[in-house]
Amino acid sequence: MYFAALLARTEDGWEASDTELDDVETLTDLADLAREAAVDDDTVVAFIEQEDAWFGVVRVDGEDDPRVFLSNAAAAAKSSYGAMLTDELLGRDEDDAADDLDSLDLDGTEDGEPEPEPDDNVDDNDPLESVNGSDGPPHGPLGDAALLADLGVSEKELLALDGDALGTIADSLGCTEVLEAVR
Repeated sequence: MYFAALLARTEDGWEASDTELDDVETLTDLADLAREAAVDDDTVVAFIEQEDAWFGVVRVDGEDDPRVFLSNAAAAAKSSYGAMLTDELLGRDEDDAADDLDSLDLDGTEDGEPEPEPDDNVDDNDPLESVNGSDGPPHGPLGDAALLADLGVSEKELLALDGDALGTIADSLGCTEVLEAVR
């Protein structure tokens, strides 16, 4: 079960609206939806939450590129909306031809080619190598953890959130009542 809401900053505070994500297939679609909710090209924050598994925050400021944070990329990647955001953050393209070839499980031995020798220069204990070499998203946060810092939620606070994260963020933004009205 998903919960999604848009919070648009106005001169008088924040305006909230719940939103249907049925027509959202890309981050660009979500950013366009957020811009439609904006007042005078001001900040719009989109919240997406899937029960207690993960939450995402997408910030759109006017025509700037959207900024994204996911609380748990591996959990988010298992859902359609989370996968969309995870793929965007990891620079994956749905139509990438390399992904299509990877799905065929070709290992290069079909034409009688020998399997490649293991690379002795790769350190199996290097954490960056294991993240960059893995097929899946990292377990844990992914994205711009500082995207709400100027609005009162520091990077450290955002990374520490669990449970009712969106409620805590709304408290910090001063918009708990408007968020709860659409929840």
